[in-house]
Amino acid sequence: MLDDVVGRVRRAAPDVYDEAVEEAAASGKPAPRRSDFDKFGIAVFLRNGDLSFSGNASVGFPVQSISKVFALELALEALGEALWKRVGRDPSGDPFNSIIDLERAKGVPRNPFINAGALVICDILVGLGGRAGPNHQVVDLVRRLLDGETPSLNPDIMASDRTGGDLNRSMMFMSRHHGNLTHPVEKVMDAYIHQCAITLDCRSLAKAGRFLLLDAPEDEDSVTIAAARRARRVLSIMMLCGQYDGSGDFAYRVGLPAKSGVGGGILAIAPHRASIAVWSPALDPKGNSWLGTLGLELLASETDWSVFGAARRPLSKKS
Repeated sequence: MLDDVVGRVRRAAPDVYDEAVEEAAASGKPAPRRSDFDKFGIAVFLRNGDLSFSGNASVGFPVQSISKVFALELALEALGEALWKRVGRDPSGDPFNSIIDLERAKGVPRNPFINAGALVICDILVGLGGRAGPNHQVVDLVRRLLDGETPSLNPDIMASDRTGGDLNRSMMFMSRHHGNLTHPVEKVMDAYIHQCAITLDCRSLAKAGRFLLLDAPEDEDSVTIAAARRARRVLSIMMLCGQYDGSGDFAYRVGLPAKSGVGGGILAIAPHRASIAVWSPALDPKGNSWLGTLGLELLASETDWSVFGAARRPLSKKS
């Protein structure tokens, strides 16, 4: 099935490229690179532990904003529902790096996936301490989810975010002005850089996302139930806010909770069934992968996976 999805994506790529060129011209932006539309990978990690993959699934890429999913899991585990006093749960119609909405909300970000919200989450993680240290909480969680395999960190992301990142620092100063940032800006920024620089391929990202399948615990112990409840909360935020202001269109086309990153990756979850990772570097105007979104749309249609119900139902047997 995955080979078929890859084939269909590659056959559609020239038309998607033409659409991307038109979008760029209309917005006055440079035309995208044609070669980026030649790259597409997909991996599916099923609940039973089986892993399938196809296309450029072994190509590593920085997860960037997908790391916010893992950061949110850690913050929810640490603070529980008290987390929502510091960050909201609503979609934002503004760009993911907008400071205007943060000012209107007096330093409380709209949700954990826009940059302002992710930085507040990082502020919380910096305060946790523990064996991972202030910069490696998310890296350590991903390592554990990959059964001890430590992910590499993209050196270009580490360097560029350290020398740049002025807008992110501005948002942190705004949050601190309103009492919603408790640690030094540079410490929080360093933690954020470390998590964004995590480099995975589709196979490892799909495997790392499997913790979000903990929605129907078999063992009725408090730890497992708590993890299942957190997974439900994280999935709800992914559904509403995971593709920034493209989340509504993504929900319509794909119908699964997901989180994208500007590295071209998308992590999607089919509840009860699978953790899915796709990658293709060309981004649409919302900052989401053109071909990654298409691939997920095709997979969801083929498998009939959707949080909104099944479109195909088995025929009833005649007596």
